Amino acid sequence: MKLHSFVAAEVESAFAAAGLAGNPIVLQAAKNADFGDYQINGVMGAAKKAKQNPRALAQTVADFLANSKIIVSAEVAGPGFVNLRIQPSFLAHGIQAALHDSHLGVTQSAQPQTVVIDYSSPNLAKEMHVGHLRSSIIGDSLNRVLTFLGHRVIAQNHVGDWGTQFGMLVAYLVAQQQAGRADLELADLEQFYRNAKIRFDEDDAFADTARAYVVKLQSGDEQVLALWKQFVAASLKHAQSVYQRLGLKLTEADVMGESAYNAMLQPTVDELINKGLVVDSEGAKVAFLDEFKNQDGEPAAFIVQKKGGGFLYASTDLACLRYRVQVLQANRLLYVVDARQSLHFAELFTLARKAGWLPENVRAEHVPFGTMMGKDGKPFKTRSGDTVKLVDLLDEADERATALVRSKNPDLALDEAQHIGHVVGLGAVKYADLSKNRSSDYVFDWDSMLSFEGNTAPYLQYAYTRVSSVLRKAGCFDEQASVVLTEAAEKQLALALLQFEDVLDNVAQSATPISWQLIYINWPLYLAVFMKVVRF
Repeated sequence: MKLHSFVAAEVESAFAAAGLAGNPIVLQAAKNADFGDYQINGVMGAAKKAKQNPRALAQTVADFLANSKIIVSAEVAGPGFVNLRIQPSFLAHGIQAALHDSHLGVTQSAQPQTVVIDYSSPNLAKEMHVGHLRSSIIGDSLNRVLTFLGHRVIAQNHVGDWGTQFGMLVAYLVAQQQAGRADLELADLEQFYRNAKIRFDEDDAFADTARAYVVKLQSGDEQVLALWKQFVAASLKHAQSVYQRLGLKLTEADVMGESAYNAMLQPTVDELINKGLVVDSEGAKVAFLDEFKNQDGEPAAFIVQKKGGGFLYASTDLACLRYRVQVLQANRLLYVVDARQSLHFAELFTLARKAGWLPENVRAEHVPFGTMMGKDGKPFKTRSGDTVKLVDLLDEADERATALVRSKNPDLALDEAQHIGHVVGLGAVKYADLSKNRSSDYVFDWDSMLSFEGNTAPYLQYAYTRVSSVLRKAGCFDEQASVVLTEAAEKQLALALLQFEDVLDNVAQSATPISWQLIYINWPLYLAVFMKVVRF
């Protein structure tokens, strides 16, 4: 049920009856339940426009709402606010319907879209690190919400699996195979990359070999491609193990790396040239965008092909966007990528619009997110200043949470404590991210995340465990009994439950799964509590 829509329809009728048709109603959920369930803030603006007394006009609106079947009271407050209380029988009817609906009372989208979500996207030359955490968690959350609402979601893991660095890596892999150490080296991808880079910088002969491998790789040499595939397979295996630990929907079938667009790059650039959108500038192919002029009035230079014919991220992103719209038939594109890439995506979308690859009926959105910071206010690093590997962070979450569980339950068996610790630790990491403003930086603090007090995952998990225990002890109840709301707490809970679809719609439209996610994650808990409370 879209409760907000039902209430808005009643208010809109009252506005029309009061002679205010066409004015924005500005309806929002009340922040304080003592004053009501919803509040109308639009009367004052309408009164100013009509040169009428706002309180008198608000009272007129309230009088018309008195005859509503779903609003039990409408009271004027302050300079012209109208506080609304919803009829308990209407809420009860909505809950009754939701209880017997396999989709929790949420209607499927009347106009389902094909939504492509670009998220996680690690560079396969290195192990996944904390910089990939937010994209992975936020992207997967959006995937789940949009799928639940009936949209066709296509996850795209745009991994970095191509480019000049892979010539270096393949050359080093060959050297390690010849020395019989390849398996050992690949067990630690980060160290593998570092060792290859050190040798590339210090050994001129090896650097020449690496460059030769780049040429062979790009020209499709079968032997080099086979070695490249071996390295990519090992990297993807590592990434997939991380996704499984995080409980993400991403699978290997969702991988669509940079290499997948290799054959599309030159045709993409050629089409831009033919359309007059790209010109030659000192040997490079550049689109000059007037929409992004600097302080001197000079248009931004968006390079799509380097001098000498090499391609860039911009080239791949254009080919990728074109593919998603033309081949995947996407209605909406979501790029869950670091906020520092905002200008790049703004320029990318602008050029794609000009080229006709991004029609007006297709939404392309950068879903930016802030940086994980340490307590020192700097990007989250190890004590030695290195980037924190994602596997190490998840291991530490398990260890800290297990220690916490054992401190509270010393008699618990070790294997059970470790299982609970894994659930608590993983929940703490994911909820700490989702409960923060998506676009802001946030401080990664183990003590705060693993606290059993406040707005944290352990607090919610502990509450869920206690409630589940109460429900088990309560035994069976009559599932066919009518829902009757008598207590204020029952009504407040019903109101929150019936706002579930509104919350999901808000998440889907804004691509912002922040604290709203709390309601989404805990719907089964709230529903179970409600069923028990009102039916004893």
